[in-house]
Amino acid sequence: MATAYILFNKLAGNADSLALAKNLETTIPDTAKLLDVTEISDYPAFLARLDKDDYIILAGGDGTLNRFANNVADLDLTHEVLYFPSGTGNDFAHDLGRTTADTPFSVTEHIRNLPSVTVKGNSYRFINGVGYGIDGYCCQVGDEQKKQQNKKVNYTAIAIKGLLFHYKPTTATVTVDGTTTTYKKAWLAPTMNGRFYGGGMMPTPDQVRDCGTLSTMVFHGSGKLKTLIIFPSLFKGAHVKHTKHVAVLNGKEISVAFDRPVALQVDGETILDVSSYTAKAAAVPQASVASIAH
Repeated sequence: MATAYILFNKLAGNADSLALAKNLETTIPDTAKLLDVTEISDYPAFLARLDKDDYIILAGGDGTLNRFANNVADLDLTHEVLYFPSGTGNDFAHDLGRTTADTPFSVTEHIRNLPSVTVKGNSYRFINGVGYGIDGYCCQVGDEQKKQQNKKVNYTAIAIKGLLFHYKPTTATVTVDGTTTTYKKAWLAPTMNGRFYGGGMMPTPDQVRDCGTLSTMVFHGSGKLKTLIIFPSLFKGAHVKHTKHVAVLNGKEISVAFDRPVALQVDGETILDVSSYTAKAAAVPQASVASIAH
């Protein structure tokens, strides 16, 4: 009989992930084992002890999915991997039209072939996107608040205060497949594999996941008040109508450099003091090209 290994993140979903994972344990027909994903230090050894018919259920948010995807990126993953979205934002599930955590669904193919980003000499796979600018700043401040308080972090409030008082825009140099453009007063310059990040923001509303190209959105050239007026439209993707201040660029390899170091986030995980990053789309398997075209 198959065993379902339920990997939960006790830090996801405001610490509710364990309770949700235990509830999930009672609903699946197979034998279940609960494991804290943050306590798995040797993934080759973990996968080696699974029997042929065993499978994995990831119970957590986008960060949990990102952590697992990076840890198995260079391994021969032969077991089915399901996902039970129980984080705070669940942008990956949202992008796939899975907005509830009622039934785990397969993500095996999604995590086998992910884009990568190189930051400060290190390479990471990413599920949703790489945030650079005030979104990275929000993650930085949010991390600091989490250390000081137990209540839920209000990222919208952090963004508004940052726009008005604390965050200063940069000059961004963006290179897409060899073509370079410079943008002054850049507030945001994320590169996306999906449409959503940051708990529902849609910086690149036309991006198709796993299509072989990535999209970068540059929010630039506006003052504080104008930026604050446009900013809420990010949640509906309507900001792209403001073509004077918003550019969306598509390509296979995208590099973004700022004229001063700022925080960057990869699927919500913060990296401080970043001057530049380079994102590369994953190659699309030939069998998938026809399905994307249709």
